[in-house]
Amino acid sequence: MMIYIQDADKPNQGHIHSEACSHGVSPQGGLPTIRVAVLNGPNLNLLGTREPQYYGTWTLEDIHNDLMLTAEKFAPLPVEIHFVQTNHEGAIIDAIHAEAARGTQAILINPGAYTHTSIAIRDALSSFHGLKIEVHLSNIFQREEFRHKSYISPVVHSTLSGFGPLGYRMALTYVLQTLEATIVAS
Repeated sequence: MMIYIQDADKPNQGHIHSEACSHGVSPQGGLPTIRVAVLNGPNLNLLGTREPQYYGTWTLEDIHNDLMLTAEKFAPLPVEIHFVQTNHEGAIIDAIHAEAARGTQAILINPGAYTHTSIAIRDALSSFHGLKIEVHLSNIFQREEFRHKSYISPVVHSTLSGFGPLGYRMALTYVLQTLEATIVAS
């Protein structure tokens, strides 16, 4: 499994952890690597301390670790997860474009407050042809009225809202099961 973690606000400070996977094909049996991007928007770098009544006490690193453990359950299927967190709208758009260019098959996205304001992120997601899952830690429909509108939901395959960190795990499990089934069928 290959994991790339990058804070898009500090592009030169990312780091790579990798094991047993290169060039998109697993050395174990030649299975193609499943590439998934996990994109997190503004203020999600503050998870664990910011409004725990809405977002819980898990940090973004806790969520990343949980997703890595979830991916390991799909062994020997090789999975590459690219994590990005940024507080800047343009960086999210650039990340979506970059993931499309590198052949990523799925994006899990929590655009944070941009969910309710960004037509630009919506349009970038529209141009991505892989699986797209919108994830929100809190139930946006039980929050303030302005949070009830998502510009993202119409262009993704599914939206998970209100499951806390489990929503990310549910989204990744769905993506990996779906993509695994297409690999087995081909």
